[in-house]
Amino acid sequence: MTAQPEHGCCHGTTRTEAASAPVAPVKKNAASAGLKQKITALLRPIPGGIFNMGTNQPRYSADLDSPARHVRVSPFMLGATQITNEIFAGFVTESGYQTVAEREGWSFVFHMFAPDEGAGFAGPVDAPWWRAVPGACWRHPEGPESGLASREDHPVLHVSWEDAVAFCDFCGVRLPTEAEWEFAARGGLQNALFPWGDDPHPEGKHMHNIWQGRFPTENTGEDGFVGVASAQSFAPNGYGLYNMTGNVWDWCADWFGALPTATMPPITDPTGPSQGPGRVMRGGSHLCHASYCQRYFVHSRTHNTPDSSTGHIGFRVAAQTGGLE
Repeated sequence: MTAQPEHGCCHGTTRTEAASAPVAPVKKNAASAGLKQKITALLRPIPGGIFNMGTNQPRYSADLDSPARHVRVSPFMLGATQITNEIFAGFVTESGYQTVAEREGWSFVFHMFAPDEGAGFAGPVDAPWWRAVPGACWRHPEGPESGLASREDHPVLHVSWEDAVAFCDFCGVRLPTEAEWEFAARGGLQNALFPWGDDPHPEGKHMHNIWQGRFPTENTGEDGFVGVASAQSFAPNGYGLYNMTGNVWDWCADWFGALPTATMPPITDPTGPSQGPGRVMRGGSHLCHASYCQRYFVHSRTHNTPDSSTGHIGFRVAAQTGGLE
């Protein structure tokens, strides 16, 4: 491709404004001790501190990720991985919750993974590689005939921001703020492009799951994967966090907007604007490629509407330093 549209591989994968039914509430902090124990085991301490948020070398002006500015983050805890299918299944069993995709009867699947490559399923005009597949949901990631066998340790997919918040409410955790997410993704490194440094292939090794080949028709799988990888694939960063770039996008708590204002002393624990075009997503996915959606850096950001779900968005949870509520 010769053009680089502003919103890359995620743009267009939104539900219509009138399509989504209200999300059924769940009981607050009602998860069993066993489910909470599994979530607690994921959490890693993040020390907090001052860091440069954003970049001075932006790739897409619409991402509003420049210039870099100093931000202070307080200590907190963050999931070493995204919430997995196994853990999400436990939440659904205990709460009876139904995701937006389940209630609406469809979700977006990338064309290469859709039934018969999505024949007969309409995709967004400006992102034609997506297919609105009937029956696709977290239980059936590629449609009704697919399942979760051998994927219990994979990140849960087809989960909207609203679904992620329902999980957090039930389990006594929360989504990370965008500032927390970026601080943690950097793993203690200042101004690096990736969680491990600036070299995309140190010693010739692939360090995260992104697209190799020609997007959107050929993925050579040189990094070992042509789709979503397990939640603990590749080496963790300096804080023990896996897949902070590539593999699956992470929902954050914040509305999308300009980065926090640069102040002196630096602003502490910013929470983003009061409204925006969508909720922030961070980290990129296995569909990111330099020719189109080059958003696999620790500063990369985009957004989607809170009721939207796709086969490449998940979430990880945060908590205060004392742990779950």
